Amino acid sequence: MKRNYTETLEWMYRQLPIYQRQGTSAFKKDLTNIFALCEGLGNPQHNLKFIHIAGTNGKGSVSHIIAGILQSQGYSVGMYTSPHYKDFRERIKINGEFISKKYVSNFINKHQSLIEKIQPSFFEITVALALDYFASKAPDLVVMEVGLGGRLDSTNIISPMLSVITNISYDHQSVLGNTLAEIAYEKGGIIKNNVPIIVGQHQDVTDNIFIKIANERKSKLLFAEDIINLSVTNENPIYRSLLIKAEDWNFEIKTDLLGDFQLKNIITAFA
Repeated sequence: MKRNYTETLEWMYRQLPIYQRQGTSAFKKDLTNIFALCEGLGNPQHNLKFIHIAGTNGKGSVSHIIAGILQSQGYSVGMYTSPHYKDFRERIKINGEFISKKYVSNFINKHQSLIEKIQPSFFEITVALALDYFASKAPDLVVMEVGLGGRLDSTNIISPMLSVITNISYDHQSVLGNTLAEIAYEKGGIIKNNVPIIVGQHQDVTDNIFIKIANERKSKLLFAEDIINLSVTNENPIYRSLLIKAEDWNFEIKTDLLGDFQLKNIITAFA
């Protein structure tokens, strides 16, 4: 049965478990399903360059800021984020343009038997869809936001050029652990062998965990707060001007990201 876009989404929501709807039963304890699904698709992730972003707060903002910086320099940038707010296609974009409805429905129609055989979660199927789409369009870079945790998140199938962890706080404790140290360990699972890692904020409880993982995996670790200095030079209700300094460069930008918490996100993105 060929489904249109609306019917496709209805089928996805009806057939595939969603974390918000079914709690921890929708959380997979390993990456078996996403590896099997991507193998059935020809491993689209192998043909892409990634920046992988995890963290408790700010990972969506950091993803968008990094994508914007790269686009301003002339790069074509794919971006995967979650959840969506109004339109499912918000999750999968290239240069800010949503994936087409036709691509979504064609993907499910074409691969329905594979999906039914593997029985992936809703999040696993959206990650696979995103990777398949990006591989078909071949952007210069893909900014990939973690959905939940890091170590066992479906996005952790990728091999990134750079990993980013914004910060650590208490979230999804039934899955990730009840202490900041346990949560940091799960999110630190995106740190790959010999791949540089940027951590947005120093935190007494978690710094040593990230340092230990990075050392074990021979990954260069940088804390954004140590390499980027930011000051507000002008501010009004609509935008503010920021002076951003690193060791060998500095420049001023205007931004409509007005919350003070966004300053930390901007520092992380520019690191």
